[in-house]
Amino acid sequence: MADVTHLRAAGVSLVLDFSGGTLPRVRHWGADLGELTSDELDAVLVAQAPHPIGFSVDGAVDVAVLPEQSAGWLGTPGIIGNRGGRDFSTAFRVVSVDGPLIRAVDETAGLGLELTVELAPSGLVRQRAVLTNTGTSDFTVDAVNLTLPVPPQAVEILDFTGRWTRERSPQRTAFTQGLRVRENRTGRTGYDSAYLFAAGTAGFGNRSGEVWAVHTAWSGNHRTFAEKTYHSVSLLGSGELLLSGEVVLGPGESYSTPWQYASYGHGLDEVSGRFHRHLRSRPSHPSSPRPVVVNTWEAVYFDHDLDRLKALADAAASVGAERFVLDDGWFGSRRDDRRGLGDWYVSDEAWPDGLKPLTDHVTGLGMQFGIWVEPEMVNPDSDLARAHPDWIMAAGDRLPGTARFQQVLDLARPEAFEYVLERLDALLSEYPVSYLKWDHNRDLVDAGHRPTGRAGVHGQTSAVYRLLDELRRRHPGVEIESCSSGGGRVDLEILERTDRVWVSDCIDALERQSMQRWTNALVPLELMGTHVGAGTSHTTHRQHPVDFRAGTALFGHFGIEWDLTAASAEDLARLTSWVALYKELRSLLHTGVAVHGDHPDPAIEVHGVVAEDGSDAVFAIVALATSQLYPPGPVRLPGLSADRSYHVRPLAPGDVPDGNAHNWGVFLPWWKPEGVTLPGRALTTAGVQAPVLYPERLVLVRATAI
Repeated sequence: MADVTHLRAAGVSLVLDFSGGTLPRVRHWGADLGELTSDELDAVLVAQAPHPIGFSVDGAVDVAVLPEQSAGWLGTPGIIGNRGGRDFSTAFRVVSVDGPLIRAVDETAGLGLELTVELAPSGLVRQRAVLTNTGTSDFTVDAVNLTLPVPPQAVEILDFTGRWTRERSPQRTAFTQGLRVRENRTGRTGYDSAYLFAAGTAGFGNRSGEVWAVHTAWSGNHRTFAEKTYHSVSLLGSGELLLSGEVVLGPGESYSTPWQYASYGHGLDEVSGRFHRHLRSRPSHPSSPRPVVVNTWEAVYFDHDLDRLKALADAAASVGAERFVLDDGWFGSRRDDRRGLGDWYVSDEAWPDGLKPLTDHVTGLGMQFGIWVEPEMVNPDSDLARAHPDWIMAAGDRLPGTARFQQVLDLARPEAFEYVLERLDALLSEYPVSYLKWDHNRDLVDAGHRPTGRAGVHGQTSAVYRLLDELRRRHPGVEIESCSSGGGRVDLEILERTDRVWVSDCIDALERQSMQRWTNALVPLELMGTHVGAGTSHTTHRQHPVDFRAGTALFGHFGIEWDLTAASAEDLARLTSWVALYKELRSLLHTGVAVHGDHPDPAIEVHGVVAEDGSDAVFAIVALATSQLYPPGPVRLPGLSADRSYHVRPLAPGDVPDGNAHNWGVFLPWWKPEGVTLPGRALTTAGVQAPVLYPERLVLVRATAI
């Protein structure tokens, strides 16, 4: 076993130190160090060794990827747990290293450890720990935290907060000494999860500065933190947040942490690009063109009238939709959100002839058929809850308070799991369902397994994964969307089992500009549900023209959630042209590199997609508000190949948005079909003059390499 290992991929180096037989320490994670000889690698260890002054034990204190107090580290431990009050501190010794798999033991504590530390071809670092109880009595696991060091240059932290209809709102803080902790206890990924927890150099942006970021791939409770000590140690760490007594390992039993993903880059776009390339490299990644979706929710809500829905399907097909999704209200007594949840049988009241008349009509129009489900929840006013009240998660005999008139169905209970699996399997077998909108509409409060009342978020999350895995095995052609009362369950582990995420229940285009941008920090555009809503937003009552709504939805998996039967002929014509543009561009949008400009004016945003080979690009110039400048001045077009020439011109139908007060052909000389031709270097450094826009409007620019 070599004392030092140097992993390199896609401009990233990871140097692991195994000397002394202890758990691996990271001596460098960041920009590629180039090819290093064994002597040079040894010199890296010497050069990085700290001055052993002022530590809690004699000599230098090394902090492993799983930090241990036995090594002198008095910060956040890698393992928090005990065996009846004993074995609270570990001192693992590595016994073997087989590629990315590291095996270690602590015979005194009676614990075994398997660490996986790997560098993906995309440059992502990925690590996970499996802890095994090798003793003769139970061992309680309270936390297992994995960490990665960042250098002193990382002085700012970017993480995220949010709420329903305002998911993934960025916030910045200084990376000061002490511990900054983001905990999620909602039982799902959470609106306000840290999401992507980044540390970087002062003022780092989309295209500038060094950035180190971690993501916890887990759809239940989790904890992400940044820690800095006066010993010049700075760490990013994460793990599952286990409730008290939630994981107790009997002899021979094991606990596996979630995967921790970590990305380094020059600017946030490079950090995000590594995640996107990794996801796109998976065999399970959607490979067919992402179809234009029409969802019925904001069009009809619970009004499931066959004739009305057939008319909506006709209108959807006429504008070019390719998938029609029937939302909540098709089953049991579900005429509103107070009853029927859990009774997964087609309603005789709403659908006396079953769903076949609608599915036949939809598929006859050449569209796929999708349907809404919420399998993890139950209304107390339902046949299921009346028949099996013991299937509801609770802390002993005390039921949690309802939320949205519903409780949580304990899927870790085998009978409940089998019931839901059988019902969904039957639905997918009977009808030509190609798509499930899988919702999850409440936080988990007092989520215990009955009759013991033992905390059960870990068990529930694991059961949901098993349910999704089994459904996909039985119905491999069915796509699944992760929806959680909007964007409450967006993480890389749920995306191992689903084909897109719903960004937010708010489809107000102005709000979506921010939410889609920051969802894209982790998730590529083709996995982000982005819809065109009604002219007046149902969640904010803000009004926008169709071009702004559709131009915003273009950058994602495009869909429509709007009663098209009530739309004007003019709006339908504009929408049809945007659908056609999406179909023309989706290959570029869903395989290219997402880019975001660092424009100094907060009223103006520039973002787009550049083909991997630099041959083509599309950009949006967005007026989020009124600017202090008039006219707004030039904008840079990021990500283009420096030494290639590009034909740059406005792109219809995003060339003349309604509400613009100017004749651009007169006032902006380059804004015409012939555009201008310039080298990529000029476009990324000098840019092009932006048109004057009213607030909450956008235009599109196409740049094609010559």
